[in-house]
Amino acid sequence: MFDLVIFDCDGVLVDSERLQNEVFIAMLREIGIEITLDGMFEQFVGHSMAYCMALVERMLGHAPPPDFLPRLQQRTFAAFRDGLQPVDGIVEALDRIALPTCVASGGDHEKIRFTLGMTGLWPRFEGRIFSVVDVPRAKPSPDVYLHAAATMGMAPSRCAVVEDTPVGVTAAVAAGMTVFGYARLTPRAALAAAGAHRLFEDMRVLPELLGGRGGGDAGGA
Repeated sequence: MFDLVIFDCDGVLVDSERLQNEVFIAMLREIGIEITLDGMFEQFVGHSMAYCMALVERMLGHAPPPDFLPRLQQRTFAAFRDGLQPVDGIVEALDRIALPTCVASGGDHEKIRFTLGMTGLWPRFEGRIFSVVDVPRAKPSPDVYLHAAATMGMAPSRCAVVEDTPVGVTAAVAAGMTVFGYARLTPRAALAAAGAHRLFEDMRVLPELLGGRGGGDAGGA
């Protein structure tokens, strides 16, 4: 069915979503913004850092301190050094996927390189990594997915995308790709509402899903 599998990075390859959002929540609290982890997933997760910082400014009613973003990045990377792991089951899945693969992330290249390097996944994707900074518009626009497919020489309709956020799902659907929604942390209903074609909760079933046909749920349904 597919010629290329495109993976998002955070929450799909590296188990970073809780770590980085716990840091973000703590720093938002320090500048007077109270938000829960669920609120972070609803409002921030899946968006580019530029979007997130603009949202912080709107919530505050003024710009955050000038050192907010550098400190956020420093503390996030420190948290990654202490506890970042590959997503459960992703190594086994990658070992069994024979199709060409690449990464298309809403993060910048420095973050992608750091997180994939920390988890030992960098060699699996080196030279086939695409970032929001490479394109004019961030997710939910389809730009980064279309850029990845074009660079890899693949038709969008022949690409499968593995995403874990409604924002990312929306982007991949807009690119004309088939989207596998990884629902371990994100509510299944939210991914389905964004247009995910298949939903699953165990990364180990992904190789079978990529070779299967038809709609529906799998992997912990």
